[in-house]
Amino acid sequence: MSVDFLQKIGVVFNPEIEGAKELAQKIAQRFGDAQVFSMSEKREVKTPTFIIVVGGDGTLLKASRYFAQFNIPIFGFNMGRLGFLAQAKPDEIDYVYEKINAGEFRIEERIMLQTEIDGVRQLALNDFVIKGATFSRTSTLELYINDNFVSGYLADGLIISTPTGSTAYTLSAGGPVISPTLPCLTIVPICPHTLNARPLVVSAEEKILVKLKDVAGNAYKITADGQKRVEISNEVLVQKSSISAKLLLLNKDLKGDSFYTVLREKLHWGTAPRK
Repeated sequence: MSVDFLQKIGVVFNPEIEGAKELAQKIAQRFGDAQVFSMSEKREVKTPTFIIVVGGDGTLLKASRYFAQFNIPIFGFNMGRLGFLAQAKPDEIDYVYEKINAGEFRIEERIMLQTEIDGVRQLALNDFVIKGATFSRTSTLELYINDNFVSGYLADGLIISTPTGSTAYTLSAGGPVISPTLPCLTIVPICPHTLNARPLVVSAEEKILVKLKDVAGNAYKITADGQKRVEISNEVLVQKSSISAKLLLLNKDLKGDSFYTVLREKLHWGTAPRK
């Protein structure tokens, strides 16, 4: 791997996580004094080859929405609870450096969603969630796909998810686990007041329109990745973005690096109960 690749990097950290700044500084030193800054700062790294993100999954999601616009891959060190998207632990700095220096990694593209609110594009790597802002009140929604009416919902809200987001809020709401490279989207009602509403998996090329039917009595908001919330009115169109997130993933050899290994180790998929 060329020296330039390792030197033209940035390290961003979540200032709200204790020890994240210190870990980011250690990583930057190991990678040749890379530039270090927090996600709350509005600073740019000059033509970086990739970005190292220090924090939890939320930090990585926020970083992905920003750096995907510039076609910059990101790699995560987990200091959060689950770390489903972040591949490395804080004590693996040397291991990560050696793998990247040896070229033992791949860049994996992930589908992102987009919508436009008041002329401003909004992106999401995991999901968009459409819900009424009024506490403890159900929402009345209508779903259209490619201008064709699909279903009406009386529910707490609706999740539109990418395959990457299938292991996040969508999973908790009863949606399927989907391999992250499949070209599809998932639509999942949240606590629907019916016995026959089921998650729906559609092609990633479909245009998903959600119409809000009781706007007068219930303000609505759309939330990107559980973080960025914007008020909406009448209807919202969600579709696959032309921008994709790029994740730098290590080839971990015997340690296992597949999506299914992560499911088993971090979500305890298929693990028998302990005696």
